[in-house]
Amino acid sequence: MSYLMAIDAGTGSVRAVIFDTKGNQISVSQSEWTHSQEGGVPNSMSFDCENNWGLTCKCIRDSLALANLSGEDIIALSATSMREGIVLYDKDGNELFAVANVDARADKEVRYLKENFPDMEAEFYESSGQTFALGALPRILWLKNNKPDLYEKVAAISMIGDWILFRLSGILATDPSNGGTTGIFSLKERNWDASMAKKVGIKDDIFPPCLEVGTLMGTVSEKASKETGLSKNTKVVMGGGDVQLGSAGLGVVNLGDVAVLGGSFWQQVVNIPSDLTPPKDMSVRVNPHVVAGQSQAEGITFFSGLIMRWFRDAFCEMEMLEAEQRNMDVYAVLEEKALKVPAGSYGIIPIFSDAMNYGKWYHAAPSFINLSLDPLICNRASMFRSLQENAAIVSSINLEKIKRFSGIEIDTIVFAGGASKGALWSQILSDVTGCKVKIPKVTEATALGAAMAAGVGACIYKDMISASKELVVWDKIYEPNELNKKIYDEQKQKFELAYKAQLALVYEGVTTSMWKAPGI
Repeated sequence: MSYLMAIDAGTGSVRAVIFDTKGNQISVSQSEWTHSQEGGVPNSMSFDCENNWGLTCKCIRDSLALANLSGEDIIALSATSMREGIVLYDKDGNELFAVANVDARADKEVRYLKENFPDMEAEFYESSGQTFALGALPRILWLKNNKPDLYEKVAAISMIGDWILFRLSGILATDPSNGGTTGIFSLKERNWDASMAKKVGIKDDIFPPCLEVGTLMGTVSEKASKETGLSKNTKVVMGGGDVQLGSAGLGVVNLGDVAVLGGSFWQQVVNIPSDLTPPKDMSVRVNPHVVAGQSQAEGITFFSGLIMRWFRDAFCEMEMLEAEQRNMDVYAVLEEKALKVPAGSYGIIPIFSDAMNYGKWYHAAPSFINLSLDPLICNRASMFRSLQENAAIVSSINLEKIKRFSGIEIDTIVFAGGASKGALWSQILSDVTGCKVKIPKVTEATALGAAMAAGVGACIYKDMISASKELVVWDKIYEPNELNKKIYDEQKQKFELAYKAQLALVYEGVTTSMWKAPGI
């Protein structure tokens, strides 16, 4: 029997996941990695290529051992990674400089570009769907300004998933879904736009070939075979960005399909045509999808999952003890109690992530407002439910922004990630948006999407759409409660007014922003 391998290079860890050709997960090996701050470089997040390659090789070897398979059993592999993270190489393919996704060292360069070329960001955004904040242009400009000797040696750029495939095959290339997040890119052409680099004064001849997801690149090299235990016959196939491949792993592959990915951060994605111009207000992000001819309009809600973890750890010691005694997940205990709280959570308004404003992105100080001194009304259960409702409300605002510029009507949402395990949270998302919410039966959507790409390259599946239709299975469906939706529509209006007032306090120096994009 033949198997497919997906290598998933996330922000916090790398994983090698083996699937059979029916989409069943056979084994997984995971190693955590950390991205250290470079000495004397504030807000930096360096990516250690040598150490992290060792961890990647170990995961590959361990996943084979756990599945009791040899390298010959893996017919094809692909990789996915955190987006925005980049690797720069010299002319011999040696890594010179690498950073993880939220490296924010280039705040001065972002500010320089905004102040000296006031129309450039909007011009580039119209073509690429990206702003400067986490793009590659300011980071490469930082290298030119701060390490000119290293900059002069730069001959090529790739994303981190591409770097893994390069290490495995010796072939350097990128794909639209991940490469597009550099911002040096054309959504319509699904290829690099080197003129952007030239306009900001950095090298414009460092861009490798751009291949569609699922393109066969080559096979595992002899050197990589010895390092990983993979066969030299194993096919190496172009992968893509984690959110976009994760969407494919959730069945979100057709124009107009919608997903909410509820993890540490929440993403709201809508599939749109590649030739659709991003909105002039730069309110949302637009990325190339892993399906040719499609892009994804994307909203992001900051820290939704992390805020829940903070709330649990800071306030819910009793529920944690109860969960241990009942052999339950603590979030299931909290949802059980929150079910008794009426929709609207007695008017409690959490102030954490704002709706997305990609062109000028910052947040108010974290807080709860409109609390009550009545402990029967204001307690852990009602505050917990208010956080669930707020994540759904911010998601709905982002989806409404996408609907306005795309014209796409949204009636069904695929909900995935850790948050989708909560029955109450899934129902709240349906009630807030007024949409049917579908929960897929998959635990590793991003890795499954990468395995689909590998299967396309090995001619097991015709294309990404066919692979998705064959492998994605649905678990649960939630229908909206129209009475609750009316309550949430009012709550949404109050949230937007309250958040605007809280942002004003940051402007006035009274409170401190939870997060600001570089250059703001």
